[in-house]
Formats: sequence, structure tokens, C-alpha cells
Amino acid sequence: MSPFDDPATLERFARLAVGFAANVQPGQLVQVKTEIGKEAVTRAIATEAYRAGAKFVDVEWFDLHVKRARLEYAAEDTLDWVPEWMGAKLMALSDARAARIALSGPVAPHLLDGIDPARSGKDQLPALKETGPVVNARTTNWTILPCPTRPWAEEVHPDLSPDEAWTRLGEQLLHVCRLDEEDPVAAWKRRAAVLVGAAARVRDRRFDAIRFRGEGTDLRVGLLPSSEWIAAQFETIDGIAHMPNLPSEEVFCSPDPERVDGVVRATKPLVLGGNVIRGLEVEFRDGVAVRIDAEQGAEVLRGYAAKDPGAARLGEVALVDGDGRIGKLDTVFFDTLLDENAASHIALGNAYSFGAGEADQERLNRSAIHVDFMIGSDAMEVDGLDAAGEATPVLRGGAWQL
Repeated sequence: MSPFDDPATLERFARLAVGFAANVQPGQLVQVKTEIGKEAVTRAIATEAYRAGAKFVDVEWFDLHVKRARLEYAAEDTLDWVPEWMGAKLMALSDARAARIALSGPVAPHLLDGIDPARSGKDQLPALKETGPVVNARTTNWTILPCPTRPWAEEVHPDLSPDEAWTRLGEQLLHVCRLDEEDPVAAWKRRAAVLVGAAARVRDRRFDAIRFRGEGTDLRVGLLPSSEWIAAQFETIDGIAHMPNLPSEEVFCSPDPERVDGVVRATKPLVLGGNVIRGLEVEFRDGVAVRIDAEQGAEVLRGYAAKDPGAARLGEVALVDGDGRIGKLDTVFFDTLLDENAASHIALGNAYSFGAGEADQERLNRSAIHVDFMIGSDAMEVDGLDAAGEATPVLRGGAWQL
């Protein structure tokens, strides 16, 4: 039996999501973005939100089966159309200073197999272009957490029986969310303090660029004069602290979108819009991704990167050490939330405004997309470069060197 079959575990998970990660306040509107197949966790979170004093809980369901039907049969020139009211709803939640909770994790890992990747790259729902501006406006306290499903468990652990895989994935999710601790909130606060300290040490060096070398990668990512390395906890403009990713093991900043050069190979598969991209390799020149290749699914990412001028440039660079709980499991989860917090990563598309100072806001990358892909491993050497190109080791073997 999986821990997530136990009502007490569901309640404890929901309490961590609502009371700590999202930090729902009495009287707030709460949105829960979820999928068909995640009903038990969704209902537990909605219940806990009402216990916390929510005025109203809006559960927004997404069905990947309906997306497949669109990709199969809709006219190609309609696939990138998004009803205005979908974005307007998110903006209304922003105006209302709502809390937002989203559940990650695939519900049907191979459902989009056989669909033309070029068509898949055009339909980017449930992603919305309004998400980046709302995050940057800091009007909502939000979080994303992993939610187990049986198909996901079988994808992650194909060597186990379905029941054993379901149990194993549940145990792993409890572990990486620190729900196997007597006081998971205290455990997260201790880890957050470590990450915040690491971010400060990288920030204080005021590197001109970060260089990644190893695993087929040699990539130089330029930084802005005010690139701001941050970690773990955000705060809304109203002063509500929240943890956008739970689990969160990264320190990150917004880079200079015009100074990225070299070749980078992904060290983990990328799941994008229900599609799995394997063996990804991207070449950058003067900040632009001029080549996107992959063993599988390259056309999907090419479609995303063609969304607008900023979609082919970087909006984030993130460093992940080897002390986090996810990487130590040596498991590919096929879920960006978990895999990006197991390995250093970069993101095509929109930059976080709080990832750089006021002086460089006009230079930040802007796009309707934000796609993280994983490039880190214990074999990856990460250096900070000064303006003269002199290198200072930052990560070696997954350990901080500063």
C-alpha cells in the first residue's frame, strides 16, 4: 500500500501544501490546478484550504485525453489559440491576491505518443502566457507540489510490479517533501537556510558569467551586473512568505539573455506538454538557441522556442548541489518539478523580474514560455568567471566550492 492510500498521509501532505508551501491566509481565494487522476490529493488540499479559512476554493481540472483529441483532429492553424477568458481568469486571481496551488506529475505518460511533435509544439496548454507576468508581479502566494499517480509510478519504476511501483513512488515523494520528518516545516526551514546561504555566497562574488563543462556540455551563460541569486522562499508584495516549489533544492538568477554561447546537453529527459524529449542538445550563439536537436521530440521544443523572440533565449540559470534529497535517489522522475531540483538547469523563455536588480529590468528576457531543462550532474564542472575570464570553481562533484 502506498502512503498516499492513507487518509492521514493525505491530510499531512495537504497541510504542508496549504499551511507552509502556499501559506494560505484566512479570507483568500485559492486556486488548485490539477488533473483528472489526482482526485484524492486535490480534495485533501481543497479541504485543508477551507480549514485554513479560504473564502472559496476553485479547482481547475485539466484532461490530457481532451488535449490529445485536439492534437489529433483540430485544424492546425487553431492549435495555438487560447481562449481569452483563460488568461483573464488568472489575471483576476492576481487582482484578488489569491493563493495558487498546482499539482505536478504525469497522469498518462505515453498518451501523446504517435502525435506529430510539430503539432504538439503548437498547443502549449495548460501553460498560459499570463503566468510569467503574474509571478513577476508577486501578487499571489503560489506553490507547485508533486502528486503521485499509478501510471507515473509505473513509468518511474518499470522494474517493479504495479503495486510495488505505486508504493515506492509514494515513499519517495514523502521523502523528498520531508514528510518523513517529525516536523517537516522545521526541516524545510533548515534546508532553506543552507540554500539562502549558498545563494548569498555566489551573489557576493559578482561573477560576469557561469560556465558549465562536462557530459557533452561547454556552455557560458553571461550574467547581468545586478543578477540576483535567490533560493527557496519568495514573498508577495503584501508580505506573504511562500515556497513556490516544494521540494526546492536550487539557487537561481536571471542571466543576460544576449550573452549565452556554446553547446549544452540535457542530462535528464524533459517532459513538455505531455511529451517526453530525450537526448536534448541545444547550441547557443549570442544568446539565441540556433540549434535544437534531440533523440526524441526535438520538434516539440522547437515549437515552444518559436513562440516569440524571447522564447529562444535564456530566462533562468539555476545551480543545484548534491546535498538535496532528490538527486541522491538516483531516479529519473519524468517530472520537471522533481528533476530540475535534482540537477542544475537552465530555462528558455521568460525571466523572473526578482532575479535581477532594478537597473537591469529592461534587459531581462521576456517571453510567453518558461521551459526548464536539466543540464547538471556530479560530473559537471561549474565555474564562475570574472570579466577577464578567470575561473573560480563553484560546484565540483555536486559540492559547493565557495
